[in-house]
Amino acid sequence: MSGEALRYGSAGVDLDSAGDAKQRLKKLVESTFTAGSFGGFGGFGGMFRVPGGYENPVLVSSADGVGTKVKVAIDANKHDTVGRDLVNHCVNDILVQGAIPLFFLDYVAFGKLEPLVVEQVVAGIARGCVENGCALAGGETAEMPGVYTPPDYDLAGFIVGIVEEHKALGAHRAQAGDALVALPSAGLHTNGYSLARKIVSERMKVGVSDTFPGSDKSVAEVLLAEHRSYLTALKPVLGKVHAMAHITGGGLPGNLDRALPDTIDAVVNTSSWQVPELFARLQSAGNVEQEEMYRTFNMGVGMVVACDDADAAAVMTSAESAGMNPWVIGALKAGGGNVIFK
Repeated sequence: MSGEALRYGSAGVDLDSAGDAKQRLKKLVESTFTAGSFGGFGGFGGMFRVPGGYENPVLVSSADGVGTKVKVAIDANKHDTVGRDLVNHCVNDILVQGAIPLFFLDYVAFGKLEPLVVEQVVAGIARGCVENGCALAGGETAEMPGVYTPPDYDLAGFIVGIVEEHKALGAHRAQAGDALVALPSAGLHTNGYSLARKIVSERMKVGVSDTFPGSDKSVAEVLLAEHRSYLTALKPVLGKVHAMAHITGGGLPGNLDRALPDTIDAVVNTSSWQVPELFARLQSAGNVEQEEMYRTFNMGVGMVVACDDADAAAVMTSAESAGMNPWVIGALKAGGGNVIFK
């Protein structure tokens, strides 16, 4: 053996920072515990009691990230919102099947672990969990020098929810004649950021601290706008819903078709809503074709609900009580499983 004695720190991994981060997270994690939480913070695995009162329960799970929205958070040095976005995104993904969230796990990977940044990220995750009534059952904070270059980090989340099997929503319940009710997004949510950041930096030539063109807000404020959760808006009326589509990557055409059987088309009336100015600005500055806009961005639509036409008013009233302004965006008709813009 020869040369200097090596330690983990000499390879770029700081165990002391990892210990500091863990202590900072304890209270945040415990603040999310629900009646189903079992065991304390710091276990090798998160435990959760299976809730009672179900006849034939089905667990529904999903995993996702926030894409390159995290680069906006890094550039703006504002890390307390992307964690909440992550939880809300995952909650919506299982909500479309009628599932109510039970618990959540997170994964955060750094080039160089920064305890204060970890704390801010997990604070956002904890806030999202509390707002959606799910426990943060555990997670992983990794330091990976050579994979990520400081100050970069990545973020992913994993959620588990529950639904009675006979109440599960989806394409199998969609019917010709159903109304399509749209719930508004609050901006880009967590998709299309690679194109949006390119347009902002290369075509608009503005940075995160600059004012977003046509707005009185900064670029950071506009691009870090929340990814809404639709749980509160739709939970009271899930029994009236047949199917839903969370409008994420792929936009309306790439997500609404996932809520359709092969025998039904979704007809979307593009004149039923005013696309928010944000998208018009991005389209103009980037010279983006209309079809590409609809495939890349949500265009102001965060969730689409298919329900009996007679129940559309109740769904809209429930969304309005949660502070949203829903509208009828179209309808389902006999066809071949296509999304048709009209």
